[in-house]
Amino acid sequence: MLIRYWPKQTNVRFMNLRFAGAMFSVLLIAASAFLLATRGLNFGVDFAGGTVMELEKTETVTVPAVRAAMPINAEVNSARGTDNREIVVVKFGEAPADLLGDEFKALPADQQAERASGATNELIVRTLKEAFSLTDEDILRNDSVGPKVSKELFTDGITALVVALAMMLVYIWFRFQWQFSVGAIAALAHDVIITLGMFSLLWIEFNLTSIAALLTIIGYSMNDTVVVFDRIREDRRKYKKMPDREVIDLSLNVTLSRTLLTSGTTLISLFAIYFLGGPVLQGMSFALIFGIVIGTYSSIFIASALVLSLGMDFTKKTAEEVQGFTGVGP
Repeated sequence: MLIRYWPKQTNVRFMNLRFAGAMFSVLLIAASAFLLATRGLNFGVDFAGGTVMELEKTETVTVPAVRAAMPINAEVNSARGTDNREIVVVKFGEAPADLLGDEFKALPADQQAERASGATNELIVRTLKEAFSLTDEDILRNDSVGPKVSKELFTDGITALVVALAMMLVYIWFRFQWQFSVGAIAALAHDVIITLGMFSLLWIEFNLTSIAALLTIIGYSMNDTVVVFDRIREDRRKYKKMPDREVIDLSLNVTLSRTLLTSGTTLISLFAIYFLGGPVLQGMSFALIFGIVIGTYSSIFIASALVLSLGMDFTKKTAEEVQGFTGVGP
């Protein structure tokens, strides 16, 4: 029904709003940079190291009781599991060597560093089992990551983001022109920085699934940007005497219905995952929801606006045009 009632032609003057859009983006980027510098990210166990343990909440297994039973400082909160059951989530780092026994203290320093995470996990499991008469089945989750592994995971995740941006820069440069490449990469960097700022503001856990979400956002935003750029190139060659601003507005209006319908249908699925998928998927689904919205915005007000500012030059004829084929649609 939306397609049926969507106007066949729109005439929104997007480029008249490009300076307002640029100011809005500058404010968002500045706020995100400030949050990341002062507040940082809520790193999950994947990047921060330590252990995450989940227990089924009962009359005896409660947040205050578990917090009181812990022999080391720990973050203890309540949450809902994937099956909507109430659970107690316990996050903790490595215990001091004095609590891990004489056998552990007798180990060389390098072996202590390797085994501290596992020894701490064993201490906490044993303590909680004794305090609440738990069995292995009552411990719903028990994930540990050592500091060395967590550092490698974080480095690899950031490397993946940087490589993805660099490869897309090369692709757009080869596929279009350098002006388009600069616009596309600026839009992608804009999306990633603001999404990270939102993670910091809402203190959403940042882990490996968040990196996967950011890579997905990059791909989705790039796909939308390429569709817009391709239409701009076609219209620029078709309407040679039309000013660049009018060409870009025309292209954006032609692709507007496709952009909104594609984003809208994707958001429907993501909202279902966010509200029904449980806490494990909420961080990733939120990042995708926010990223798709900001990515659609950046394709118009960042990527296209930068192309207008940098200029377009399609005076060189391609091989198809020399032979009489323009490759431009009706």
